[in-house]
Amino acid sequence: MTDLALIIGAVVLAALGGEAFLKSILGAAVHLRVSKMVVATTLAAFATSAPELTVSSVAALAGQPEIGLGDALGSNVVNIALIFGLALLFGAVKTTRTDFGRDFYMALAVPVLSFFLALDGRIARSEALLLLTIFLAWLVWAVHSALRQRDAAVAIEAGELSPGKSLILGVLGLGALIAAGRLFVSGASGIAAAFSVDTYVIGVLLVAIGTSLPELVTVILSRLRGHDEVGVGTLIGSNLFNGLAIVGVAGTIHPISVPLTEVALTLAAGIVALLLLLPNRAGLITRGRGYLLLTLYAGFVWATLNP
Repeated sequence: MTDLALIIGAVVLAALGGEAFLKSILGAAVHLRVSKMVVATTLAAFATSAPELTVSSVAALAGQPEIGLGDALGSNVVNIALIFGLALLFGAVKTTRTDFGRDFYMALAVPVLSFFLALDGRIARSEALLLLTIFLAWLVWAVHSALRQRDAAVAIEAGELSPGKSLILGVLGLGALIAAGRLFVSGASGIAAAFSVDTYVIGVLLVAIGTSLPELVTVILSRLRGHDEVGVGTLIGSNLFNGLAIVGVAGTIHPISVPLTEVALTLAAGIVALLLLLPNRAGLITRGRGYLLLTLYAGFVWATLNP
């Protein structure tokens, strides 16, 4: 009952924190005079990936970086297959392949690189540093591109939050989301432990869902409030942070022993999920894609639990 209460508390806290965090993102886009997509892909993605970074770092310092690896890679599958799949149930998303930009294709390339690095059954410190280097290069490029695309003509309305209020609201909202994630992880892990579930499975399924709560709430609220680009940008950016920065940090702290079969399944599911995001010729990601993504996630869970 205690574990169940923690999960219920996590859901309530996530709803409150998500509303505040979304307002902060929109305010930041206005005051920085850049598109909401750019802010979502960088600032929002970095912030919502904070739980994965915390879990991975703590696990690596404790000598169990495999939990962090499972969390980071599993979160990428959760982000697209589960979260965006649920978001599409509210209706189709109108976009174009051009809107996805280079970030999307980089998000596709990262799991392929990760697979080749893991072929020998481990991710060494040098390989983890390579991932971090790629991440830093991408981050510099993203910030540089954002500064070049600043629009001085963006109007700041009288009712708009001030920069200070936007920052405070963002910090409080993100804090609530991270706390919600931790409550969920504690409750879900307690329930899983009672059923003697494997550690990697706990990481790739339960912990991944818990640490993806910020993305889940941000994306769902973005859809309900009519800011689809915020949801899409947050998920793509978060996948880059997870695959490069978080695995890179964990592997730099402690070399990672890779269960290749399980990791290959997770990476493959992540790639297929990303491909299902590509809009059709009419510029739509249809509701039908949502059903396919949710089916993919259900298959991924079944395959993970039945190796």
